[in-house]
Amino acid sequence: MLDCITPVLLTGNEAPNIGGTLSRLSWARDIVVVDSGSTDGTLATLARWRNVRVFSRPFDTHAGQWRYAVTDTAIATPWILRLDADYRLTDAFVEELSRLDPRAAVSAYTVSFDYAVFSHKLRASLYPPNTILLRRGRFDVRDDGHTEIWTVEGPVRPLQARIIHDDWKSITAWLNSQGRYMSRELAELSTGRRGFKERLRLAPPLMPFAVFLYCLFGKGLILAGRRGLFYALQRLVAEAVLSLMVLENTLRAGSPRETPSPRDVSVKPE
Repeated sequence: MLDCITPVLLTGNEAPNIGGTLSRLSWARDIVVVDSGSTDGTLATLARWRNVRVFSRPFDTHAGQWRYAVTDTAIATPWILRLDADYRLTDAFVEELSRLDPRAAVSAYTVSFDYAVFSHKLRASLYPPNTILLRRGRFDVRDDGHTEIWTVEGPVRPLQARIIHDDWKSITAWLNSQGRYMSRELAELSTGRRGFKERLRLAPPLMPFAVFLYCLFGKGLILAGRRGLFYALQRLVAEAVLSLMVLENTLRAGSPRETPSPRDVSVKPE
């Protein structure tokens, strides 16, 4: 099966991560990377890998980038393995891939994740399973909040082995990304169907505190020490950014901007 798979990645200033991810892809004959204008050492790292083909495309949306990556880069294999730049494949995962039948009546496979904080795995996280191994021609991708959603035509099966999510970018870089991510989340929340979770997110400040307490006590991350606290605080801050945006929209809508009347405007004589 490995000869039938092309790993596909998106990058954008992923120098702290991309080398570790590529080191777990030595089995791949061809790796496609679509870069959105990295200015750190990402491109230099990519150039050191002979099985990597790099394409440049200005970022518009995640769905736009992925659609280009899987349709416009001359991928020759019937399967793609879509990866984030901070995913680490385990030996068990690669072995499971090698045992799959590429001709099986399956359109895609889902995988679960272990979440790591600087290479130390947490006992739990909020990171959901994802569909990452897909047969070409059997899926579509569209935007969904700050990320994207993949719609698969046909049977989808789970894989048993897990992937490690291990982001080594600085907290400064992470904070800079949250404004972009949460503005897209808010746009999606404003137009989509609203369940309990969505209503909670639109009622500041309930969600930031709820997710923080749930991570620490519901997921047991209080037992993970500083790494568990680090993760719980990240979730709190991300939701707090969204809460601030919700409040900003509410306050702006309720406070019409004052404009000076004609008599308040003084005109200087020439």
